[in-house]
Amino acid sequence: MQPIYLKQLELGPMQNFVYLIADPTTRDAVVVDPAWEIDKLMQVVEQDDLKLRAALITHFHPDHLGGDFMGRHIQGAAELLQRNIPIKVHIHKTEADYASHIAGLSSSDMVRTDGTEELVVGSLKVRFLHTPGHTPGSQCFLIDGRLVSGDTLFIGGCGRVDLPGSDPAQMYDSLVNKLKRLPEDTVLYPGHNYAERVTSTIGDEKRRNMYMRFDRVEDFLGLMGY
Repeated sequence: MQPIYLKQLELGPMQNFVYLIADPTTRDAVVVDPAWEIDKLMQVVEQDDLKLRAALITHFHPDHLGGDFMGRHIQGAAELLQRNIPIKVHIHKTEADYASHIAGLSSSDMVRTDGTEELVVGSLKVRFLHTPGHTPGSQCFLIDGRLVSGDTLFIGGCGRVDLPGSDPAQMYDSLVNKLKRLPEDTVLYPGHNYAERVTSTIGDEKRRNMYMRFDRVEDFLGLMGY
């Protein structure tokens, strides 16, 4: 692995992780899922002399993107744009319309991704992986042996598949046919602080996470109640 700047920030009332990832030399940076406490986030950006180049969204739910949620409005990514920070919000094309409706982002604010992209940030390359299941456009980000997984893969668990737009069969495919095939030493950075530790590896999850241990989709669906 090459040296990178990667800061895991637990922000908001739902144990969300927001990530800052940067080239440690050029200080070019991306932020992943900036939904909460934008003032605190920007304090870190300024203190660490980072230059934000993009916002990457794992999926459109308001606790990761911003928008109306449980009777309150979370400004999220839209607030970054209101501060005249010259970035685009990268979100999967299947969820861009939701992002416009829920978070108030315009089409020109967004880059619609399809899971084949590589974003260059300084000397870093961020690879986009489309991992539907929790939502139709869920995506993970792979940076030189490090996986930021949003709500697709948790430490010891996976995202819910009983919500509007969820699909348990797609979740199985994303976990078993995509993420499980990554190198075992890939470091996992999940979207929430739901475990006793804040990082894991794909190898550990293959051995310990029951959601990644099924050989047949029918058995996975049975576990999920389908």
